[in-house]
Amino acid sequence: MTPTVHGFFDEATNTITYLVVEPEGRACAVIDSVLDFDYASGRTDTRSADAVIAFIRDNALDVQWILETHVHADHLSAAPYIQERVGGKIGIGERITVVQNTFGKIFNEGTRFQRDGSQFDQLFREGDSFHIGQLRGDVLHTPGHTPACLTYVIGDAAFVGDTLFMPDFGTARCDFPGGSAETLYDSVQKVMALPDETRIFVGHDYKAPGREEFAWETTVGAQKARNIHVGAGKSREDFVAMRTTRDATLAMPRLIIPSLQVNMRAGQMPEPEDNGQSYLKVPINGL
Repeated sequence: MTPTVHGFFDEATNTITYLVVEPEGRACAVIDSVLDFDYASGRTDTRSADAVIAFIRDNALDVQWILETHVHADHLSAAPYIQERVGGKIGIGERITVVQNTFGKIFNEGTRFQRDGSQFDQLFREGDSFHIGQLRGDVLHTPGHTPACLTYVIGDAAFVGDTLFMPDFGTARCDFPGGSAETLYDSVQKVMALPDETRIFVGHDYKAPGREEFAWETTVGAQKARNIHVGAGKSREDFVAMRTTRDATLAMPRLIIPSLQVNMRAGQMPEPEDNGQSYLKVPINGL
């Protein structure tokens, strides 16, 4: 089946939120939503999520899933905000527990922070399937960028999160805790094994040099032929060497500290302290 896919681009974080709708139906899923956040003031805003919600309501759609491809380090998730307003179950990969254990230690979270993934409604593993109305989705575990990364193959469309970018931009970094260039290469091969005509929807776009427009849809065939990091038969050894060298030059994402603390909680803020205020921690020299 061929789902209808609507992309909502957030220029502040270069993130694309996807609304995936079953053909000739009303059931839909939201993938990788964005909660706007101003780091300087510590204020959140819901304009990006509200645009998605407005589209859902205007078209009388039925939200069945709110899916995360991974725990994002570059934007905050709006999953609970969207769920409260239009419904849907929040899902992520089962290895979220690895991420929660890692960053629970880095941020010195107390025992009240559960590290079992219970903040989410559904934990997916490799080979699981789910439905959006009559539309079937299948789960591929595609780690490397993070241990919990998933690709959702829904009909003829694959939502790869940060595993792959557009062919002229390449692949995601692998230097976060739990990341691995070797593992990412293997995960990319899993995606490349899908039929060439499979549509690929990437999690971010940064306009590669020479390209004037943002873009977020490509195909497996185009990635195999032209991806600058892994296409045209590039070897695992060459990829690992390139990725390791490149990652050593990259700065941390601007919103990594608030993003990790919120997203490992399924988009919820840390519990308020005794004055009723929620706080985000900054671990000095911790990342």
